[in-house]
Amino acid sequence: MSKEILLVVEAVSNEKDVPKQVIFEAVEIALASAAKRRFEEDALIRVSIDQRTGDYKTYRQWNIVADEDYSTPASELTIDDSEEQNLGIDIGGIYEEEVESEIFGRIAAQTAKQVIVQKVREAERAKMVALYTEKVGKLVHGQVKKVTRDSLIVDLGENAEASLPKDQLIGRESFRMNDRIRALLLEIREDSRGAQLILSRNSPAFMIELFRLEVPEIAEEIIEIRSASRDPGLRAKIAVKTNDRRIDPIGACVGMRGARVQAVSNEMNGERVDIVLWDDNPAQLVINAMSPAEVDSIVIDEDAHSMDVAVKSDNLAQAIGRNGQNVRLASTLTGWSLNVMTSEDAEAKQQEESQKLIDIFVTGLDIDDDLAIQMVDEGFSSLEEVAYIPMEEMLDIDGFDEDLVNELRSRAKEALLNQALQAEEQLDGAKPAADLLAMEGMDNHLALVLASIGVITMEDLAEQSVDELLDVEGMTEARAASLILTARAPWFAESE
Repeated sequence: MSKEILLVVEAVSNEKDVPKQVIFEAVEIALASAAKRRFEEDALIRVSIDQRTGDYKTYRQWNIVADEDYSTPASELTIDDSEEQNLGIDIGGIYEEEVESEIFGRIAAQTAKQVIVQKVREAERAKMVALYTEKVGKLVHGQVKKVTRDSLIVDLGENAEASLPKDQLIGRESFRMNDRIRALLLEIREDSRGAQLILSRNSPAFMIELFRLEVPEIAEEIIEIRSASRDPGLRAKIAVKTNDRRIDPIGACVGMRGARVQAVSNEMNGERVDIVLWDDNPAQLVINAMSPAEVDSIVIDEDAHSMDVAVKSDNLAQAIGRNGQNVRLASTLTGWSLNVMTSEDAEAKQQEESQKLIDIFVTGLDIDDDLAIQMVDEGFSSLEEVAYIPMEEMLDIDGFDEDLVNELRSRAKEALLNQALQAEEQLDGAKPAADLLAMEGMDNHLALVLASIGVITMEDLAEQSVDELLDVEGMTEARAASLILTARAPWFAESE
């Protein structure tokens, strides 16, 4: 039987290209399983095969445990038992004795076959993962092996298969069995069946890799693709930058008579690609990204990380795009939230905001409209700026002398103090509930502010909208959405 074991190991190892050690382990597990039939259900059995001769021995094992942890007589011995029998093994050790081995017969062979098949699959999967780990984020080629309701199974060769989910296809494209396919290796996903290779054709990274394939300057890192966004199957944008001023990055990506960009577009099911120039200046980058629409002006809100983009009335539809496509892609490409409006609307909005600031300065500083207008024109946007901006900067303003600056700073500080006192008076009468105070993402001051406007409990907060919370001083849209979502968490828990 020892020779038969060696023959089985040799044959399976050669056929499946799996290390012999894996096959030996499978046979040991099979022989142990067969031998275990003679003992109690919880007995521990180990088989050791001499990999040179094929001879094997079988051992029964017991774990040495403390008296209070003793619960399984078939596989455990107490430390007292160990001492009484002079085993010389401490807690945590293993005592084993040799028992009669099972013959490598039909039952053991059948069990071994099942274990070997499983081990071979695990070994092949591990080999596949090792082979493709470095290819994550790269293009792979394969042949459609099977089409299911949810995905395509793609044969990548060398016994490697990948799954291309239907939601990772471009638009309504379809493939049949045996079709050749190119896709991006998106990730290696671990699940109950083991590691799975997941492909994608609608990821922006897929488009980037296609350009890397078609444009040698990108592969050689002379040109960089700094950002990309896609509406799969319809339209995409990429922002490119050159590391060599002699090279036109847009022209290089377009290619002679558009050959390069057309090759990428064809692979993406006719998806139209806009290539724009990257700029480190966010405003200029947005102007470039809004192409082909022409931008008249931009107002940046650093705190909200957003921009108001003004265009001419007859250019508004092109700037927004069909179903908001152009502005959405430009927003994703630049990383800024973009609000597109006509130049008239932008001017009206600016005038409205300016008037609010003028009213704040007139009321808070007790000054006339002309001086308030001048301060707004100089860029002042809050009483805090007036109170704490360096005096030298204010003295640089035409018509401002030291006496005027000192008076304005003094009045601004007094107005801020009065506002703080009024806020404290409002907060003193409001007491937030314990659940609101303990909520994740909440602090005491914000809880008091919310309580002052009637939001006392988590339930009150859950019923608010993002727009309603934006009136709270210092509140951003992202934080408001996060707080409301946290407050609504109990709703979803109850529904489950």
